[in-house]
Parts: sequence; C-alpha cells; structure tokens
Amino acid sequence: MNLEDVLQEAVMQGASDIHLCSGQPPWVRVQGELFKFRCGTIETRFSSCWLTQALAPYMAKNVHAHLLEGYEVDFSFAISSAGRFRANVFKSNLGIGTALRHIREAIPTLAEISAPKVLLDLLKSTGLFLVTGPTGSGKSTTLAALLHHLNQTTRQHIITLEDPIEFLHTNHQSLMTQREIGHHSKSFSYALRAALREDPDVILVGELRDLETIRLALTAAETGHLVLASLHTRSAAASVERIVDVFDSAEKSLVRTQLSEALIGVISQTLYRPSKSDMQHAVFEVMVATPAIRHLIREGKTSQIQNAVQTGAAYGMQTMAQAMQALPT
Repeated sequence: MNLEDVLQEAVMQGASDIHLCSGQPPWVRVQGELFKFRCGTIETRFSSCWLTQALAPYMAKNVHAHLLEGYEVDFSFAISSAGRFRANVFKSNLGIGTALRHIREAIPTLAEISAPKVLLDLLKSTGLFLVTGPTGSGKSTTLAALLHHLNQTTRQHIITLEDPIEFLHTNHQSLMTQREIGHHSKSFSYALRAALREDPDVILVGELRDLETIRLALTAAETGHLVLASLHTRSAAASVERIVDVFDSAEKSLVRTQLSEALIGVISQTLYRPSKSDMQHAVFEVMVATPAIRHLIREGKTSQIQNAVQTGAAYGMQTMAQAMQALPT
C-alpha cells in the first residue's frame, strides 16, 4: 500500500481529513466525524520510516530539512488520482505523524456555500473583511469563494499570502498572484509589506498571526485596499477583542479607532449537519460595520456588539443563533 492509494481511497469515501501516525491505522474525518479507516481488506499500519519516505517527495528541500531538524512543517501538494492536500507533519511520542486536509479542485461559488447575500455588497468596499471560526469550519473554502467571485466579476490585481497555498486560482477577469509563506516569502509580515508595493487592489492574508501582520493589514485596509483575512475566533465581538488585545495597553485606544475605521465586516462560521442529512453545511454569523458598530468598537464596548448584530437584520446582520434557527431540521 502506498500513500497515493491511501489518499485516493480516503477521498473516494468522502474524507475531508486523513490522519496517519506511526504504528497506528489511518483515521479519517467524514462529515465532521472521525473514523478508523480500513484501506483494502486489511488494517494498514505505517512506520515512521515509511511515512517519512512517502511524504518526502512532496516536500521542498527546506521543508524536509526542517522536519529532520525536529520541527513541525506545513506544505501543500497534489496527487493526480486524489487531488490537492494541505499537510502538517509533526513528531509525537509515537513517531512521525501527519494530518492531511483534502482541498477540492473546483472552487465553490458563494451560492454553493449558501453565503449570505450581504457579502456581495461588502466585496464592493475597501477595508478589512474578516472570516473567522474554529479550525476545520471551512474558512479557507469561504475565502476561496470570495476571491473566485472577485476574479470572475472584477478587473483587479488580487494577491494571496498563504501558508501553504490551498486552492489554486487561474486568471479570469482579474490578475491572481499567489504567494506561499516559507517558500516565496519569509513571513506574513514580510510578504504583506512587499504586497503593498506590488500594485494590489485586493490582498488575502491567510491568517492574522502576530502584531506586525495585524498592523500592516490595518494600514493596507486604511489606504484603499480590500484586505481579506482569517482569525481563529468564534464571533465578531471576539474577533475585535483578539485584534485589539494583541497590542500594548498604550496603543489600544489608537488601535480601536483605527479598527473602527478600517473594518467593513466580520463573518464567523461553523459547520452544521441537520439530523436528516448526511452533509455538513456552513452556517454564518454576520456583522456589518455600521456607524453604530464602529462607535462600539471605538469606545471599547465590544460586549454590546452581539446585541447590535442581533437587531441589525436590516443591514444583513445575523447572530449564529439566528442563523441556526433559520436552518431546516
């Protein structure tokens, strides 16, 4: 059994994630649930040596060197029979392990992921647009759908900064430039600083990880660019707090003002499977940066944002609870 066979079989069975760990049978996640995976007629177990050799051809030399030095590594790769995958390879008490996320070849449309219609209006603005949610909630898919819409309907230069590159975009109406952190640039902050000199209209920041990246993203949003970015937060209010809390206390007031002016909206999402369905669906909380929301951010009254979202249906806003209530059972 080789890696290609395992991944091909897992994808055929509907796996979104495949977990391979030394001395253990494979595990796969299908529609949000984790199962032991039997490939063929026997239960397969892999050694650290096998996993290292199987994954090595798909890693760049510097990535493989980092792994051998004992670091966790992230990269993406494609197999003709199974598609594209995002990989994290790590060492544990059991030996080498990897978590592989299957990336759909076809980029979904906003309609296909049931994205709220107000997102189309937000994409016509400039400023900071956040897509948030826990790990595995579909943030990358939503961001890809947003970029795909812009690529299909506008004439702009769209730069993506990703770690690693996941969905592959081709040029349609827009010029797409995709850069991978660690391969095409040293860090998000380095790449974002350079992107501002590369005639961008839209910039995707795969993740707002550190103070310098957040600072540069706010600057880019203030200077007439549409900046799309992701955060691992569960609500709009938590997203605002996360960004502000990264800064020192002496800067927080200034950052609140800057964020209140730069932010155009936040969507927080999760995956939900109705009881009568075998398929998961994305569910969205939506916050639009209305004057009232901007005032709450500027004054540091983030605890009141949830109430403003709950009563903001006229602006296309909805809480997660409201979104859940509207779903079929």
